[in-house]
Amino acid sequence: MLDFDLAALYEVETRVLNQAVKRNLMRFPDDFMFRLTAEEWNQLRSQVPTKKSGHVDMRSQIVTSSPRNASIGIQVEIAQATAHRPAKNLPFAFTEHGIAMLSGVIHSERAIKMKITIMRTFIAVKRLSIQQLDALQEMKSLKERLGTHDIQLNTLFEAMENLLDENAAKHKWENRPRIGFKP
Repeated sequence: MLDFDLAALYEVETRVLNQAVKRNLMRFPDDFMFRLTAEEWNQLRSQVPTKKSGHVDMRSQIVTSSPRNASIGIQVEIAQATAHRPAKNLPFAFTEHGIAMLSGVIHSERAIKMKITIMRTFIAVKRLSIQQLDALQEMKSLKERLGTHDIQLNTLFEAMENLLDENAAKHKWENRPRIGFKP
């Protein structure tokens, strides 16, 4: 997510968010946050329809508020962010880890609530992964037991087949026609 999107989410100004990030740069390694290149930023801005004055023409968007037109709202936000941002200040882009770290750096009521929600989510995910690990271990145990049962069943079936073969041979031997002297 971009810095101005997160500023709106945390209900602070973009400059306040960026100042907090700059004061805590050690908390934001490259895999948490990076600055967009001029080319990336220009490409993103070029996708937003704007008037020459830098403002978005909102006449046709006022009536359209369906989820199908949600991208229009995003375009408006980008247009508004670009209208107030100096060209030399390229926006920061944050990964999910950066967003989590950012909620601990920003001191707004919304950021505090977001941090609490994130921590609760991490706890729930941890519990879920522990439960999943336990289930996986149980499945492995069952598979091993079934594997040994399979071997035991095969041995049992072979023994039963041998007994049946011996009984059939013995039965055939006893019921065979006798030759020689009859008593």
